[in-house]
Amino acid sequence: MARLRLPLPRLPALPLVPTERAAWAMAALAPVALVIAATAPGAWVAAPLLGGLLLVLVLVDAWLAGRIAGWEVLAPADVEVGHETRLGVTARFGSGRRRAVSAALACDPRLGAGGQVALALEPPVAEPGWHGEAAVTPERRGTAALTGLWLRWEGPLGLGARQVETEPERAVRIWPDLSPVRSKDLQTFLRNAQTGLIARRIRGEGTQFEALSEYEPGMDRRRIDWKASARHNHLYARENESERNNQIVFAFDCGAAMCEPVEGLPRIDRAVSAALTCAYVALKGGDKVALFGFAQRPQLMTPFVADARAFHRLQSAAAGLDYTSAEPNFTLALATLTSKLKRRSLVVVFSDFTDPTAAELMVESLGRLADRHLVLFVTMADAEIEAMIAAPPGDIATLARSVTAETLSQQRKLVLERLRRMGIDVIEAPWNKIGPQLIDRYFLIKNSEAIG
Repeated sequence: MARLRLPLPRLPALPLVPTERAAWAMAALAPVALVIAATAPGAWVAAPLLGGLLLVLVLVDAWLAGRIAGWEVLAPADVEVGHETRLGVTARFGSGRRRAVSAALACDPRLGAGGQVALALEPPVAEPGWHGEAAVTPERRGTAALTGLWLRWEGPLGLGARQVETEPERAVRIWPDLSPVRSKDLQTFLRNAQTGLIARRIRGEGTQFEALSEYEPGMDRRRIDWKASARHNHLYARENESERNNQIVFAFDCGAAMCEPVEGLPRIDRAVSAALTCAYVALKGGDKVALFGFAQRPQLMTPFVADARAFHRLQSAAAGLDYTSAEPNFTLALATLTSKLKRRSLVVVFSDFTDPTAAELMVESLGRLADRHLVLFVTMADAEIEAMIAAPPGDIATLARSVTAETLSQQRKLVLERLRRMGIDVIEAPWNKIGPQLIDRYFLIKNSEAIG
């Protein structure tokens, strides 16, 4: 965790302010003044004297709190979206006695709810200085700046306090979630997988001829090379080399539907995590990977990456995918993508839709893309609609929502079925199962040699 040290010369003036306890004490003096005015009008001067005494106590208490010698802000330089991280503040004081110390950080809303993080600092135990931490969970990718810092400490009576304000001038970079890539299951699978681990030709069901071998019972008869068998007067079968160097493009719809949250994170972030996981597997398998993002117009098109050691380039590019509240322009985006691809590729499109009318242009554009490339359409199952359908009809409103949700679900199924009839493979699954299903489908397509 990086430390941001703010020395004392940079701190502004230290104003003395009353606390909440002082405000309640002042409010309690009001009925006392009324009692004095009602019972002994000649002693009215006692009321302002009591108020003055309370003001003096506030000033003395704030003075006893002492001056601050400096503070530190502890914040990570990098964090992944959806993963909890901790922000900390440490304050050091030169003298005085303090009853309580608190701090508040103003930040980008993508880092903390409401753009503010409150911290209660604890007195020193082992290390010098009061220290406090707060847990935050980034909700969107990007750069979250820490724009303001307030520190407040109360005197021993809790009536007066001092406070300072400054600008930390610090930013936290929020990256896509790569926890599936680091998972033990995936790493174990990649270590044990044959594809991509050693630099040699791999014989399989590819289209490139590798060698002839004697035909044995149990082999696929379609592999028999009849010309070679006739020349040698013996049955020989062809062994082909498994194809590598396939081009795979992960295309992300960054429009309004994909920015809607699912389980606390936007759909686009769930899609990016699944795509990067599959991209890492594809790079380990010897294929080339590129990313493409679009909304009203294309946002991003990376060069193809062919080495797993350059995976960080894909991660950095995915971090730059922006959130857009507008509807995506599939016609422009997929036409642009088609013009940039010079050979047949596997195009994995992550998108979502709400009704058949909104999906009409998407279906037409995907159909044109499928004429030249192999297309895999990935969408996340809508858990909210499924919950409405499964809800017991306890009242008219619930029944109406259930009927509407069932209609939307049937329309969604019709659109997906239409894509399948056009020859487009479709994955529809909950967000936490998209990644594994995408990897399984990638291996199925790769082993069938359908890309080349």
